Amino acid sequence: MSWITGILVYVIVWWVVLFAVLPFGVRPANRPAPGTAPSAPARPRIRLKVAVTSVIAAVVWLAIRYAIDYDLFGLREYIRQG
Repeated sequence: MSWITGILVYVIVWWVVLFAVLPFGVRPANRPAPGTAPSAPARPRIRLKVAVTSVIAAVVWLAIRYAIDYDLFGLREYIRQG
């Protein structure tokens, strides 16, 4: 895997994980301020979610990198036969 491919894979994995992590711990405000949507979270904790997303994405990226480098799924041989 080249470094450009590695960066692109990480960015894609990061966004997918972010969308999976965003709903965790979200509670709507008891009394929303006027002009605020009733479903808006009281404390979105975005910094925490970005940090958690970065760690999880790094672990997933390492697993993908390992699977590609060591050809765990046998795709290289399948491509050669094609």
